[in-house]
Amino acid sequence: MAVSLICLKGHHIAMTTDFTAPRLIVFSDLDGTLLDHGSYSWAPAKPALLRMRALGVPLVLASSKTAFEIADLRREMGFSDCPAIVENGAGILPPGEEVPTDRSAHVALLNALAELPADLRACFTGFSDWSVAEVAENTGLPLAQARLAAQRQFSEPGLWSGTPEAQQDFETILAEKGIAARQGGRYLTLSFGATKADRMADIVARYDPRPVTMALGDAPNDVEMIETADFGTVVMNSYGPGIPPLAGEAEGRITRTNVPGPEGWNIAVLERIAQDYKEKG
Repeated sequence: MAVSLICLKGHHIAMTTDFTAPRLIVFSDLDGTLLDHGSYSWAPAKPALLRMRALGVPLVLASSKTAFEIADLRREMGFSDCPAIVENGAGILPPGEEVPTDRSAHVALLNALAELPADLRACFTGFSDWSVAEVAENTGLPLAQARLAAQRQFSEPGLWSGTPEAQQDFETILAEKGIAARQGGRYLTLSFGATKADRMADIVARYDPRPVTMALGDAPNDVEMIETADFGTVVMNSYGPGIPPLAGEAEGRITRTNVPGPEGWNIAVLERIAQDYKEKG
């Protein structure tokens, strides 16, 4: 395969190109979507994952998680041959390659936070403000996984404790520095602009002919990806802010699951596969 570089604010990530085009490609959020909100288990989704593997349907994981976290999950699920979207779209993890180690984008984020007015900075507590033990305690992750979650390269997730008005000021100042703030199911994540939808477009462009795309998510930071895909699914999640009604729902292009997390994910993906492969024969 040929190798190209994706540039994010001067930070480069190697990415393979010239993928063999499948009929369908599935893009999926992790926490609260493919992973259970409480246990982080993806076991209920195994039937759909096995069916995807049998048919050669790629799974592109798209999450606020780090490349180090996603590399392990991708391998466990059996999709190391697929690229992944990491840290909320701020980077791409190439298929079957080592995780890039450049952290300059994350250092730039921390410098921008340090320059904020003290009262606003005090309202945002990011992963970099916590020890690995605190990351484990606050996320519910085992210590080993928390250590991977703390290895940020492109973004800084955290918790906001101030007023909505102060958050608007916080986000406005950061936006002037090219930093976007996006609310996920658990955390407010800061990064230099790129979204999951941007990265989905980058990946799809490398397939010829273009495959049908499906995107699944449960939080506001998944909306662009869900709306951009040919078919989108909002996965039920009672723990986060949720997703308001979307325009594509009226025409049936976007649907919602009636059960949460990986169980709902499993049903939606199996239904999409059955429909797509039935229509195409």
